[in-house]
Amino acid sequence: MAVDAADSRRSRWQPIPHSLPSKVSFPSGSIDQGRQRGGIESAIPRPLQADTSTDFLIIGAGFSGLVIAERLASAGWKCAVVDRRAHFGGNAHDRIDPAGVLIHPYGPHYFRTNSPRIVDYLSRFTAWHEVSYKINSHTRGRYWSFPINLNTFEEYLGRASTSEEFSTWLEQTRVPIDNPQNSEEVIISQVGRELYELFFEGYTLKQWKRHPRELDASVCGRIPVRTNRDDRYLSETFQALPANGYTAMFENLLAATPGIDLRLGMDFKEAKARWNCKHLVFTGAIDEYYERRFGPLPYRSLRFEHESFDAEQLRRRDAISGKSGFWQPAMQVNYPDAETPFTRIVEIKHATGQNIAASTILREFPKDWTPADEPFYPVPAPAARAAYQRYAALAVNEPNTSFIGRLATYRYYNMDQVTAMALTEADKLLARYGSP
Repeated sequence: MAVDAADSRRSRWQPIPHSLPSKVSFPSGSIDQGRQRGGIESAIPRPLQADTSTDFLIIGAGFSGLVIAERLASAGWKCAVVDRRAHFGGNAHDRIDPAGVLIHPYGPHYFRTNSPRIVDYLSRFTAWHEVSYKINSHTRGRYWSFPINLNTFEEYLGRASTSEEFSTWLEQTRVPIDNPQNSEEVIISQVGRELYELFFEGYTLKQWKRHPRELDASVCGRIPVRTNRDDRYLSETFQALPANGYTAMFENLLAATPGIDLRLGMDFKEAKARWNCKHLVFTGAIDEYYERRFGPLPYRSLRFEHESFDAEQLRRRDAISGKSGFWQPAMQVNYPDAETPFTRIVEIKHATGQNIAASTILREFPKDWTPADEPFYPVPAPAARAAYQRYAALAVNEPNTSFIGRLATYRYYNMDQVTAMALTEADKLLARYGSP
């Protein structure tokens, strides 16, 4: 068999522990009870000891908190990690649902990176299942290839075309804007108004409850537009999921790092009252850290609906999904139409490669954030960024507190970027404090 580009990439990202499987395979009933819980014995909260001093108190057991804890604890420091949720892994936490399907309950987490350093680090705790993330858009009563590429253009025309014709059409259709200042400008400057309105405007309005012209150019600008048939959602050189899931990866990290004292179901206020520490690492919302002194920062929250299907129900969807055992034709389908209340449907089994007859879909509904909701997204808009700067000005005067992660820095980051931030901050702290 010929070696394709994906196989050649795999050979460059080889550092994988041999004790771990190289490809996921989850037959129904094969995951042990501890895996279904999303925990390991060392991660179960234990009664607090009389001595509640620690070197580093880390608030949040997601990517940022666990990665920095691993680095500090591996250097010999005592680390207490707390999280208000009953599980670790943050929003990347995955689990087996009642149908036996491995799901991402907080929405899809598509790991990708261009950094060998990040792959090498995480490969200490997981093997990888390589994925080419594919999505569609559903509008005007049909599925479209997305992000926009030559296939999309042919669907739009209703006939075959070429890259040359598509490039010429884009040049004639796009709105000349030399320096796009917002998400509307960045898209219409590439594809013109009709494709912008077809795929971007309605989706963005639902997702953010703001018009694209009110949002930073980066929001829509990160989505590629291609004149060839490359329909990949993402462009990074390494695109893969942890072979047995994110929770299993974090279980391995915790098992390899006995110096981490993990406490679940505990909030920041209780943790501060329980522990004395040399240094605090905070990965939660920065306005919450300061008890919203200047008022709450704007966030968007989400509501999720899961629906599972057995083999017979999926067979009746074969004509739609295009392959047996799936509910929809791609891992993710966007729904930009205003009359559809959700923004997307995700069927993560397309990406995990799990070998199971059933499948589960997740419908994602954006919602207004209140202090009772989970803050999923900082709002990428100028006024929101200005409000954050008031809190950031307080944070720089806290030499014994580190603020890392998406919520603590009020900025959208991918998982590899959050991992890099945690590794960099750990290096700074180890340079400052040395060894115990």
